[in-house]
Amino acid sequence: MKYPRADTAAGQFSGMNAAAGSSMANGLDVWATRKFLQAIGNPALRVVLWNGKEVVSGNTAPAVAMVIRSRAALWRLLTNPLLHFGDDYSAGQIEVEGELVVFLETVYRAMAASRKYRKTPDPAAYRRNQPKLNSRSGSQQNIHHHYDIGNDFYRLWLDKEMLYTCAYFPEQNVSLEEAQIAKMELVCRKLQLQEGQTVVEAGCGWGGLARHMARQYGVKVRAYNISSAQIAYARQRAGAEGLESQIEYVHDDYRNITGTYDVFVSVGMLEHVGPDHYRELGAVINRSLKDRGLGLVHSIGQNVAVPMSPWFLKRIFPGSYPPTLREMMTVFEPWNFSVLDVENLRLHYARTCEHWLERFDQNLHTVREMFDERFVRAWRLYLSGCIANFNLGSLQLFQVVFSRPANNSVPRTRAHLAALHGGA
Repeated sequence: MKYPRADTAAGQFSGMNAAAGSSMANGLDVWATRKFLQAIGNPALRVVLWNGKEVVSGNTAPAVAMVIRSRAALWRLLTNPLLHFGDDYSAGQIEVEGELVVFLETVYRAMAASRKYRKTPDPAAYRRNQPKLNSRSGSQQNIHHHYDIGNDFYRLWLDKEMLYTCAYFPEQNVSLEEAQIAKMELVCRKLQLQEGQTVVEAGCGWGGLARHMARQYGVKVRAYNISSAQIAYARQRAGAEGLESQIEYVHDDYRNITGTYDVFVSVGMLEHVGPDHYRELGAVINRSLKDRGLGLVHSIGQNVAVPMSPWFLKRIFPGSYPPTLREMMTVFEPWNFSVLDVENLRLHYARTCEHWLERFDQNLHTVREMFDERFVRAWRLYLSGCIANFNLGSLQLFQVVFSRPANNSVPRTRAHLAALHGGA
C-alpha cells in the first residue's frame, strides 16, 4: 500500500498552513463551515477551526468535535468530503475530539437523513469511484494493494487462524478466537459436510477455513486465492499441521477453477468480484458443483445499491463493492440454483471489527514502525468506519446457502445448527 510517509504528508500541507492556517478564521470561513455541516445533515457536532473559532451544529450538546487545522483542509472538505476527509484525517490536518466511532456514527446518521446523501439505487454503483475494476489483471492489482502488505502486519490484530472475515458470537463475551472457530463451524454445519467429500473454496484468505474443514470434517479441499502472501502462509500452515494430503492451495483466479465438487464455498470474496462478474462466478459454480452439491457464499452487503466512498476505494480496498441481495441473486438465478437459507450477521461483524480495532490499538507502536503515522491513522479510520457502518445498518453481512433445484437431500429444519446457537 503506497502511503506517503507522515512527515512527507505533513510537508505537503506546510505551505498551506503558513499561508492559511496561521490566519484568523473570518466570516467566510464560518459560513463555509456552516454550509458544510448543512450539506451533511447538521449532525450534533462541534467544529473547531484552526485559530480556535468554534461552530456548533445540531440541537443537542455535541459529544464529539472535529478540529480543522487549516483553511485549505476546510475548502477541500467542501469540494469532496467523501475523499478529502479521509486523506486530511490521515495526514493530521483534521483531528477528532472524542471517540472516533461515535464521531463517525454521528456523521453517518445525519448524512443518511440528508437530502444530498440520501440513498437512492444507482445501477452503476459498483463502477463509481473505482480506480480499477476487477478484470483478471485488475483483480490481481486490487488484491495486492490490500492483502500483500505483510502477513506480520495482519498477525498483530487478527485471530490465531488469521481469519479476516466476520466472526460468529454465540455469546457476546466470547473471545475473538472462539468466535472465529464458531463462524467456521457455522459454515461447515450449513454445508452439511461429511467425511470424504470434496470442497472447492474461492478466495481462501490465509487458509483457516480450509484447515478447519479438513481437520474437523475429514474433507478434501482445493482452495483458490490470488494473494501471493496469503497463499504462502496457508501452505506453510497446512504443512506444519500435516494437512498437505487433504488441502491444495492454488495460487490462481477463481475464474480458473477446474473439476467438480460436493461443496462450493466462498467466504469474503464476493466483495472483490463486482456485479459485472457475478454471472461469470455463477458459471464457475455451475460447472463445479455436483448434482447433489451444496454451496455457501458469505459476503458483506448493503440494502441499497450505492457506491463505496472514493477514499475507501483509493486508499483501502480498490475494486471492492458490497452487493445488495438482489444483486447477489445474479450469481444464482441464471443457473437455476435454489436459495435455501439467508442469514444476516451484521451485528456479529460490528463486534468482530471492535475486536480488531482493540488489537490494532494495542499494537500501534509496531504498526507505526512497519509503516508510518499516516498509515496508522488511515487504518484506524477504516476499522472505526466499519464498526459505525455495521452498527447503523449501512452495511450487512449475508450468508446464502444454495443448491441445485432438484436436490431434496437438504435440511428441512435448522436443527443441525441448534447446538452451535446454544453455545456448544
